[in-house]
Amino acid sequence: MQRIIQLLSQMNRVQFTYCTHEISMPVRLIIDYLCLGSNLGKRRENLRQALTLLSLEVNFDEISSLYETEPAGYKEQPLFLNLVCRIATNLPPEELLYLAKDIETRMGRVPSFPNAPRPIDIDILFYEDKIMETPNLTIPHPRLKDRAFVLVPLAEIAPDLVHPKLGKSIAQLAQDVEGQKGVRKYKGGSDVSFICRRAL
Repeated sequence: MQRIIQLLSQMNRVQFTYCTHEISMPVRLIIDYLCLGSNLGKRRENLRQALTLLSLEVNFDEISSLYETEPAGYKEQPLFLNLVCRIATNLPPEELLYLAKDIETRMGRVPSFPNAPRPIDIDILFYEDKIMETPNLTIPHPRLKDRAFVLVPLAEIAPDLVHPKLGKSIAQLAQDVEGQKGVRKYKGGSDVSFICRRAL
């Protein structure tokens, strides 16, 4: 009987060890699209710095050319430099938004009126094919379809991407959007390895 008790005790210990063993599961990365813009200070350097800060938390897959664009809404301000990038991340949408706003604040952006000049602007365009609306975040970006400065660079790297609400490809939206003449290629082709060397 004592031997049986010892065997049962050993079995229980083995079972306990097995059940509490942590199994590492691979983390699935989400594909997202961001738009970055700057029209105050050294615009190109601002974009480079924002990409560098983002690269500490997310993985870059592809980055569009740089485009010089006319301001939307409030016209009495300098021209913007804009780009769009495709990233892979495991951050939830709200945390990705927090990261973007934290970088904006760290780079000197302060609250102001809508469409005001700014050293850096980081917008979430798509979070895979997710559709969501909260007081702080709407995905896809609600004004994306009306913004040539977003659609033109986005069509460069993701022409076949389909807007989950509109059912149209980015190439179609870019073709139909007004204001294309105000979007001019500034400096072409910034690949991921180039960005990771901390330069555009």
